[in-house]
Amino acid sequence: MSELTATEAFVAENQIMELIARERALRERANPSPRPDDFDWKVWRVLSHQADQIQHEVRRRLRQAEETTCRAAAIRLAQPSPSRCAEELDIALSRSGTWSPAEMAALLTALRSCDLSWHDDAWLSLLLDRLLEFETGERAALRELVRPLIRAVAQSSIEAGKRRRLQRSITRILHTGPGTPLHALAPLDDWAAALYDHLGETPPEHLVHLLNHLGALHAPRPSASWRARCLELLRPADAQDLVRLALGAFDRVTEQTTVWDAVLRLIVSDPNVDTARGVVWAGALLGADDLVPVLSALAVRTSGAERQVREELRLAGAAINALGDCDDPAAVGALGRLQQVIRHRSLRKQIGVALAAAAGRAGLTPGQLLERSVPAHGLAADGTRSWRLDGHTVILSVADARTVRLSFTAPDGAALRTLPAALQESRADELAAVKAVRKEVRQTLAAERTRMEGLFTADRAWPYGEWIRHYRDHPITGVVARGLIWQADGVSFLGADLSGPGGRILPEPDEETRIRLWHPARVPPAEVTAWREEIAERRIRQLYKQAFREVYLLTPAEEDTRVYSNRFAAHIVDHPRLYALVKERGWQTTWLGPFDSGSDAEATRELAEGAWRARFHYGLAAVDAHQATLASTDQLRFDRRDGRAWRETELAEVPPLVFSEAMRDVDLFVAVTSIAADPQWTDRGEERYQDYWREASFGELPASAEVRRDALARLLPRLAVADRCTLTERYLVVRGDLRTYKIHLGSANVRMEPGDVYLCIVTAPKRGRLFLPFEDDERLTLILSKALLLADDRKITDESILRQIDRGLV
Repeated sequence: MSELTATEAFVAENQIMELIARERALRERANPSPRPDDFDWKVWRVLSHQADQIQHEVRRRLRQAEETTCRAAAIRLAQPSPSRCAEELDIALSRSGTWSPAEMAALLTALRSCDLSWHDDAWLSLLLDRLLEFETGERAALRELVRPLIRAVAQSSIEAGKRRRLQRSITRILHTGPGTPLHALAPLDDWAAALYDHLGETPPEHLVHLLNHLGALHAPRPSASWRARCLELLRPADAQDLVRLALGAFDRVTEQTTVWDAVLRLIVSDPNVDTARGVVWAGALLGADDLVPVLSALAVRTSGAERQVREELRLAGAAINALGDCDDPAAVGALGRLQQVIRHRSLRKQIGVALAAAAGRAGLTPGQLLERSVPAHGLAADGTRSWRLDGHTVILSVADARTVRLSFTAPDGAALRTLPAALQESRADELAAVKAVRKEVRQTLAAERTRMEGLFTADRAWPYGEWIRHYRDHPITGVVARGLIWQADGVSFLGADLSGPGGRILPEPDEETRIRLWHPARVPPAEVTAWREEIAERRIRQLYKQAFREVYLLTPAEEDTRVYSNRFAAHIVDHPRLYALVKERGWQTTWLGPFDSGSDAEATRELAEGAWRARFHYGLAAVDAHQATLASTDQLRFDRRDGRAWRETELAEVPPLVFSEAMRDVDLFVAVTSIAADPQWTDRGEERYQDYWREASFGELPASAEVRRDALARLLPRLAVADRCTLTERYLVVRGDLRTYKIHLGSANVRMEPGDVYLCIVTAPKRGRLFLPFEDDERLTLILSKALLLADDRKITDESILRQIDRGLV
């Protein structure tokens, strides 16, 4: 192109500016905000077409414009939203030549509050290249104008790898002092702020090299060369102090407002994740104090398990893998607790890999490693631990499998409800440490409750001496183990005292006698009956069903279908409740919804310590306000582990305990979440699924309800209303003064005689002091509560119930 005169260049520049202004005016007319009710789409198409034509003309002219014109156009294009003209900005910046500090200040001012989109990386990269051409002093003058770009890039939808490269360019631009720029730490969160405060304005060169090296970790596990270099950089004492400070700063949470005005709470911002992962592994290599609780807490908070904090799976994965590499025995117990808390599929796989690696190093199976690594938290054999504070005593005690208490005594031994206020203030740090121990004990106890229920599917046996150490006499595991039934050489006994049904006491076994966890599927029916009578007679309340545990055997229909079971198919269930219960029971699944691949879900759970997998299928049945409300249940299938893969297996080849326990869970899912369990379903005025509701509400009993019937047969004689109650095949029949009532043993729904009229009872009195032989059957509590209410129906005061009872009575 020939050289332009000054006048021609001025005219050309103004023509481009005029075109940019016209294009934006057309866009605003085409897309008014807010959009009116009588919005004319024909007008929109015409205006948008005209704006597109002008936009093409702007690009054509920019490709031919002089450098000064391109710089002016770039400043104009940056306002108010550069994302709408990313291609034009790319052209203008690529042809803009050398910028003056004043021109660059004008451009950065225009970009101060911009929102960046996924396609803005090209022109932004060109802008940063222009900034890097400035002298150090000139960049220092522009520093405050450049700084907002860090947050704009962090909150953009630019691809992660490109985003990291842009962030590092920005940190190099901001670095105006001597030495190496600290490009691995973006000042975007409180975690990074704590490190910057510690480093000061001019951080030592060796600490900059350390942080930059930590930020070079782009994988869950570091390479051997990365570890070697990290150990070399960690030799100075102040480098170790920096890592310890960074580990401690993970307890901070940063609140950020997104472009949609939503509040985002995070531990570490995206540009700093790699550096944070490096800190995690530096702490592991350093063997930092309190590393296990720090990494455990970090894994939980960044896994998505803590709702108030944004998940960051890369950081959670690093924490999990670092725990697997720790030599501290407490790390294995921490991984076991994480296995019960974390639900994310990929993180659970990483936990399994970490446990397997740790077990391999110890020459044990993962199950053996977990049971030998349960921390005692300093508790004595009786489950207590005490602290002395200025003559007062604080006692922590594990009261039962769900209760951990703190109690206090005065110097004279008198019991106190709480410590004196002055003592609480003066010894606040010691009390905080005590409460931290209580929290850890509760977490370990919860993990042990879940782990030991999983042993029902594991064909494990322990030498008696080993069982004593790791189960019966352990201050935490023992609280659960002593309430369960065990077997020694085929003879069953209660873990607490070696006692059996009828007062029989098992002689003390020798050290090598093999102990197994008792399961009703392994023993004759007469022994199951004997234990049920013993549990009821001695009023032993088991943590979960064992004596009254349901047993599911293969049916002829399942032998015919071979590889799948339809026993619990074709039920209509409440989807949000099903999803929550599936997750609570340790299954992995996805959310159903009206979106691609959202019409079907597969819930999976590994059993028998990972040797088997159950797969429960269900699909979308109803949607309301774009949310899945109902689901329909389908098949249950089983896979056997084959190396790192799974192989589908016929039902006849599945171990009986694995089959029974998986079926038990699916029975629970259906029983709890079926619309048949909703007493108000018939009040919704919905004809769809009414036939299913009627059939399931009062139909044949599943195995869980059969066990419930057996428990009721032993409990009813002990009730004050026993003379008014009768058990039939499907119902608990209660004779009131006004009517006779039939409570279904499966759904807990009620019919009234005469007329077989449905009675809706939304709530019922709580169980109170009523004894139940197990904790995990809310439906049994509901049935008994309704029975106690209806047996004395003349005293009912609830108007909605009374109206239903009175209706139809003469």
